[in-house]
Amino acid sequence: MQDTYSLANLSVDEIRTLWSTTYNREGKPDWSHIFPYYHEDVVFRDSVQEVRGLENFKAMCMRLTGRCQQLRMHLPSIVRADDCIFMQWEMTMEFKRYPSSTIYGVTRLGLHEDGRIVSQRDYFDLWGDIFDNVPWFARPYRRFMRRKFG
Repeated sequence: MQDTYSLANLSVDEIRTLWSTTYNREGKPDWSHIFPYYHEDVVFRDSVQEVRGLENFKAMCMRLTGRCQQLRMHLPSIVRADDCIFMQWEMTMEFKRYPSSTIYGVTRLGLHEDGRIVSQRDYFDLWGDIFDNVPWFARPYRRFMRRKFG
């Protein structure tokens, strides 16, 4: 049985350290040290997918690792509320054949009564942030978005 840990008594600085060490400055990320902070019934959701259960969440993390040559994360701010934690982040993904892309987002971690993460919701503009890094596509995409959405 895997040990479990609680975020309930961790400071914002300790949470920043935990999540910052997830992403190496060089090479592939390693999430293994934060998995014990997740509840076995965790629900993860972002603009692309919804994943239920810790084993499925781990598999999703491994798929992301496999897609990227390198992955870096910067956490400009973390805010803690009663039963949730908000993290602002900038994730830079380097791919083998494509230009690197930085995605800007926010994560909301919902805590179970035992202090483990029972829900994670990531908010980001996936296509806009990726298309901004494709030189011939960035301007037409942003022009389209302004015309259609404001």
